[in-house]
Amino acid sequence: MKAYLIGGGIGSLAAAAFMIRDAGVAGGDITIFEALPLAGGSLDGGGDPERGYTLRGGRMLTTDNYECTWDLFKSIPSLEHPGRTVYDETIAFNELHKSHSKARLVDRNRFRVDVSSMGFSMEDRLELVKLAEADEATLGNSAITDWLSPSFFETKFWYMWATTFAFQPWHSAVEFKRYLHRFMMEFSRIETLAGVKRTVYNQYDSLVRPLIHWLQNQGVRLIRECRVDDILLSEQDGLTTVTAIHHSGGVIEVQPQDLVFFQNGSMTDASSFGSMREAPPKLTKRDSQGWVLWEKLAAGRPQFGNPAAFNTSIPESWWESFTVTLKDPVFFDSMERFTGNQAGTGGLVTFKDSNWLLSVVLAHQPHFAGQPEGVQVFWGYALHPDRIGDFVAKPMAECSGEEILRELCGHLNFDYDEVMATANCIPCRMPYITSMFMPRHYSDRPLPVPEGSRNLAFVSQFVEVPEDVVFTVEYSVRAAQMAVYQLLDVRREVPPVSHHDESLKVKFDALVKAFK
Repeated sequence: MKAYLIGGGIGSLAAAAFMIRDAGVAGGDITIFEALPLAGGSLDGGGDPERGYTLRGGRMLTTDNYECTWDLFKSIPSLEHPGRTVYDETIAFNELHKSHSKARLVDRNRFRVDVSSMGFSMEDRLELVKLAEADEATLGNSAITDWLSPSFFETKFWYMWATTFAFQPWHSAVEFKRYLHRFMMEFSRIETLAGVKRTVYNQYDSLVRPLIHWLQNQGVRLIRECRVDDILLSEQDGLTTVTAIHHSGGVIEVQPQDLVFFQNGSMTDASSFGSMREAPPKLTKRDSQGWVLWEKLAAGRPQFGNPAAFNTSIPESWWESFTVTLKDPVFFDSMERFTGNQAGTGGLVTFKDSNWLLSVVLAHQPHFAGQPEGVQVFWGYALHPDRIGDFVAKPMAECSGEEILRELCGHLNFDYDEVMATANCIPCRMPYITSMFMPRHYSDRPLPVPEGSRNLAFVSQFVEVPEDVVFTVEYSVRAAQMAVYQLLDVRREVPPVSHHDESLKVKFDALVKAFK
């Protein structure tokens, strides 16, 4: 048996690891095709101290959930600590650097907002409970705004929850409900982000690099800069079988016993970077061709999902991030004084009244493997980059890195020339970054192994995994583990979703927080 994985994101990498570890597949029989020069998918990290570092985004991690992710990384050796796993080093790091934000929200007057209360009215509480308790069939493809009144979106809870997870009011009520249940433990501590865990470096260096290193040591072939253009299928007697893969280097004949794993869709598809002098180009799926293969496979095959539910409204699915490289400690020193948090302990600082709904986070340094001493990196993003800035008279989408930093300094009342004298800000436009949050019908996402599929699985943020939440590393890893175990008949249970929402203590703590 040979296994072919289309896309080099965390879903494919995890699937390859589970095949080797749990199904006894030889690494030499596994090939991963990645269209980009760098594997890792949306868990990327690049650049250098001279050109500037880049991070499109980071995913929230917890150790109280993420059952499949940690099941995987308990088996992957650390690159820097012999005898320890990635899980071991992550736990040890978080024991040393505990999250406890003291400046989660900042208002227009540069005051730290008191977030001990969530700011709910009784109507807000009742509506939130009604949404949280509705079944998914009832919620259907409705939006959050169909269930919650306009006043809810002015509460301190909404500003914190929305910016922590990147929700917009028009996003899916089903996804919002799933987050309320999956992260109910975080509800009672959302103002401090105490439940958030961090990797030693950015998630590419801390998760992807050691995983790729282990896979290649097992003999897995990772072919970069190789685009798959078509997957040929045979459909007979209700069964669908992949028979060939067409890629930029040729054609692979797929035998009936072979397996194919496809990462359908990408939330970072058509991403583009700007610079200190230029805004990012405005790309779409026409420029990247990143959705074409899923659209081709799904045409006439409802069991393969409906990509149009996710990729047809960029204004509702995009936002912009930025990564800043500094060679002077004055900004970090000023932020630490302002927030009361040392870098790596505070989490997101959100400027709740900013037109862009701007947030920044200072990670523990170094944030990149090999980052030189004296160099610091921080990341930020805005949920409303189409709006005119408060201090820069243009939308964020049209701003250079320098203009974004001027807007940030305006909100902080920092002297731009003093704190940003050596800064290099690289903005990143991501037109589909929250596309998986778009309102959808249940059938719009395929199962990891669709009904009738003999040797084709889907592993991405755009598959249907009951109870779990998209926009997380866990979702891709769980989908991969489910697909591998089903196709290879692995007699080992996929770690179940932890139902913290059924704990009486968790429910009580959430209730107390809601009535503060």
